[in-house]
Amino acid sequence: MSQSSARRVLITGANGFVGPYLGAALRHSFGDNIVIAATSRIRGLDPVLGAIAALDVTDAQAVDKIINDFHPSHVIHLAGLAAIRFAIANLAVAWQVHLFGTLNIANAILGRVPDCVLISVGSGQVYGASARSGQPLTETTLLAPTNGYEVTKAAADLALGALAAQGLRCIRMRPFNHTGAGQTEEFVIPSFVMQIARIEAGLQAPVLRVGNLDAERDFLDVRDVTAAYTLAVEKSDDVPSGTILNIASGIPRRVRDVLDHLVALSSTAITVEPDPKRIRPSDTPRFVGDATLAQRLLGWSPEIKFDDTLAVMLEHSRNRVSDSSALRCRALD
Repeated sequence: MSQSSARRVLITGANGFVGPYLGAALRHSFGDNIVIAATSRIRGLDPVLGAIAALDVTDAQAVDKIINDFHPSHVIHLAGLAAIRFAIANLAVAWQVHLFGTLNIANAILGRVPDCVLISVGSGQVYGASARSGQPLTETTLLAPTNGYEVTKAAADLALGALAAQGLRCIRMRPFNHTGAGQTEEFVIPSFVMQIARIEAGLQAPVLRVGNLDAERDFLDVRDVTAAYTLAVEKSDDVPSGTILNIASGIPRRVRDVLDHLVALSSTAITVEPDPKRIRPSDTPRFVGDATLAQRLLGWSPEIKFDDTLAVMLEHSRNRVSDSSALRCRALD
């Protein structure tokens, strides 16, 4: 493939947790046959993505300009509010980013590069109350959002479906819980591994504070999720526009079992205590997805063993704590 025919991929939200993993997956899959333009709300620099340009997706003119200037073959839209609590507490911001930011991108594509494929990263959370059945959720399951995060994500998803009927080439991804090294402590597994690492280093009392341990979630390694996004780029010509794809393992994992496994990886005696601040009143007992369609259309299925994911995350957290301690010691010298 020549440089002129190489895939030109614009990424929004590239500074977030998923962005660098996505860059690595794209580079691994396409090598030199890809040109990546990485953007995020705040400019930055990534070893794989290179320079990350500043782009506020709620600024329609700025979005239109970058789409027109770069002329992408694909846009992978990661930009969004990752923290559910923040989205719920800042609902006006959530609407602006999730719905209107997505519409800005879609409209710019339709106006400037109608052959471009938008791969929009939504969320399995849009199924909301439908998950209370305890059954695996498919792409045809009723959307029943119950909070501000879910409803704004669902609105963007539905809006893209309507635009697909008007000619927008898009694939709507609905990833379920995904985790990995580098994710913030706002999320349950990163909270566990960082607390364990601090306890081992003597920086925290040997008490691990937790939320609801009885919830069952469909956890994925972020590298498996970015593999799905990469396959969506590769196979976009074969996927009907407007298609919805769940990205899920189909395996419900109880949070308590995840915690027990992590604690077993540590030689330090650790006590577990509930923390009311970490418990969400509306926690759904089981949230699990069915990714049969992604397996059929993309040939995707998760490949990374979840125990390996946990081991990598714990080791990464240990290294972070160790590096932070070393920096503090040097500062005191």
